[in-house]
Amino acid sequence: MDVLLSIKPKFANAIFSGEKRFEFRRAIFKEKGIRKVYVYASKPIGLVIGEFEIEEVITEDPDRVWDITKSASGISKRYFDEYFEGRQAAHAIKVSAVREYSKPATLMELFNIARPPQSFMYVNLNLPSDF
Repeated sequence: MDVLLSIKPKFANAIFSGEKRFEFRRAIFKEKGIRKVYVYASKPIGLVIGEFEIEEVITEDPDRVWDITKSASGISKRYFDEYFEGRQAAHAIKVSAVREYSKPATLMELFNIARPPQSFMYVNLNLPSDF
């Protein structure tokens, strides 16, 4: 089982450029053993633009997560603080083995779904090797 994440285009692009090596979440998936993330770049792009593997998920209080991830966060401390304001826990997905698709695809093409997940969705997919 894998996960489909909705990510704002500027952050999705930063992941694929290597600038952002952590994806931050207020809520994290409960299933254990999730290894792959499909990246849905939200509107105005509205396509699945690539994938990455999860090296680890760090769950700590927000200050601790920032200390661990700040050098590769791809976001400002101010944005981080606003995103996690009032939260007891922050989750940081450590990105590895990034693969940007040469031809982005629709949610219908890849997963047979019409609407993107609000945050994330469990999916199963075996892409052809030439995708």
